[in-house]
Amino acid sequence: MDTQELPDISGKTTVQALKMLCSMYPGKIIFTTSFSLEDQVVTHILCSNKLHVKIVTLDTGRLFEETYKVLARTRERYNVPIEIYFPDAEKVEKMVTQKGPFSFYESVENRIECCHIRKVIPLKRALLGQKIWITGLRSEQSNTRANIKPVEWDERYNMVKYNPIYDWSFEEVKNFITKHNIPYNVLHDRGYPSIGCAPCTRAVAPGEDIRSGRWWWENNSKKECGLHAR
Repeated sequence: MDTQELPDISGKTTVQALKMLCSMYPGKIIFTTSFSLEDQVVTHILCSNKLHVKIVTLDTGRLFEETYKVLARTRERYNVPIEIYFPDAEKVEKMVTQKGPFSFYESVENRIECCHIRKVIPLKRALLGQKIWITGLRSEQSNTRANIKPVEWDERYNMVKYNPIYDWSFEEVKNFITKHNIPYNVLHDRGYPSIGCAPCTRAVAPGEDIRSGRWWWENNSKKECGLHAR
């Protein structure tokens, strides 16, 4: 798609842009949430404005208990369905049987394989047939996300991606969460700014990069699971 064909949201507020997209693509808009602080902000915006957007999450089978608690509290708070996508059981069984439960620590290739099976393949199923993919990505999160734009064309999934809080600071996110009393993962209060699967996430020290706790054993500054490859 030529960038000129992307939806033009210039001059619109986030809510106005979302309403426009919902009008342009009824029933074809999806928001994927991992229940991060950013995703909880977007969930609040969508639900408080009663926007008709399909909300889904990926359950890798290796999430923190605290993440499931945020899922439960979010469902209760906003009274909206959140569709759960699981990885293919046969693929997980084969991988774990052949390589063991912690193969991702052994090589980058094994880690990417695990992410692909548990995250990327389920995401492809979730996005199938959708036209607009809403995310909670922020340019401040990592060097791989520094150049994201509010509206982009995602070549991998052949669809428009809308990043409504792409230019928010971490302080703005936290202040919004506090102001609106939004449910959030308590691990954020324990030094976990970015939370993924339990075996692949650790707390970070003050001053460390906010994504340094993800796949911390890898000597690579451009670490992603493949959902938002750039």
